[in-house]
Amino acid sequence: MTAAVDLDAVADLLRNVATEHILPRFRHLARDDIREKAPGNLVTVADVEAEHALTAALSALLPGSAVVGEEAVAADTAVLQRLEAGAPTWIIDPIDGTMNFTKSIARFAVMVALVEAGTIKAGWIHDPVRNETGLVEAGGGAWLRAGDGTRQRLRRPDPAALDSLRGSVSGRVGERGRARDILERSGRVPPVMRINSAAHEYLDLARGRLDYVMFGRTWPWDHAAGVLLYREAGGEVAYLDGTQPAEAPYSLLRHTGPLLAAPSSATWSALREILMTG
Repeated sequence: MTAAVDLDAVADLLRNVATEHILPRFRHLARDDIREKAPGNLVTVADVEAEHALTAALSALLPGSAVVGEEAVAADTAVLQRLEAGAPTWIIDPIDGTMNFTKSIARFAVMVALVEAGTIKAGWIHDPVRNETGLVEAGGGAWLRAGDGTRQRLRRPDPAALDSLRGSVSGRVGERGRARDILERSGRVPPVMRINSAAHEYLDLARGRLDYVMFGRTWPWDHAAGVLLYREAGGEVAYLDGTQPAEAPYSLLRHTGPLLAAPSSATWSALREILMTG
C-alpha cells in the first residue's frame, strides 16, 4: 500500500476513542444529547465527539492524508469531493448504528477505512461492547482481533442452500417495492432480519452468522471497510445493476443501491434473480 499504516495501531486508536467518547454514553444519553440532522437520521454528542477525536488522531498518524467523516459531510457536503482527489483519505463513521445506540441496543460500531485513488486499501470495524475489531488490508486477508490483541482469520463458510439462508435486508428494489417483502413473498428463502447496523452485518457475514445482506443506501462510511472485509473473507459484494458481481462492483462514489452481499457468485445471482423478477 502506498499509504502504509499499522493495522493494530489504528485498531488501538479506535478502541481508545470508543472507550473515552462512546461507551460512557451508551445507555446514559440525555434527551439533549440526541438530535435529528435529517428526517429519521439521528446524531448524538458521542458521534460528534468521536469523529472529532478520530479525525485529529488519524490525520496525525498519516501526515498529508485527508478525512471524510459522516458528520463532517452532514455539515458540508463538499467534504465528499475529497474522495475524488486521489490522495490517501480516511473515511470515518464514528458510530454506525446510531439508532441502535440511542435505543440502548448493543449493535453499533466504529468504522474506518483508508482509501487512495478510489481504491479501498484497509479497513477497521470496532465493536466497543464486545471489544473486538475486524481488521482488513487489501490482499492481506480479513481478521478479527480480540481485546487481548490475538487475531482470528475470518473466512466465510461454504454457501448454504437458498431455503436455509440467513439474511438482513433494507431498502427497495425500484418500483418492485421493499426488498424484504419481495424475498418473503417468493417463499424461496426464510424470513429476513433487519439489524440496522452495516458494521455488524459485515462482521456477521465474514463470521458466517449471516449469509447475505442487501443495502438500500451505500454511503462510503457505511461500506468501505465492510466491503473490503467481506471480500477478503471470500464473499461477493455488488450492485444489482449487473447479472454477475463483477459487472457492478461497489464504488466509493455511488451512494444508492441496491447493494447485495452474498457468499458466492452463484448465491448472489440466485438472490438477485428473486429480487429482480421473483
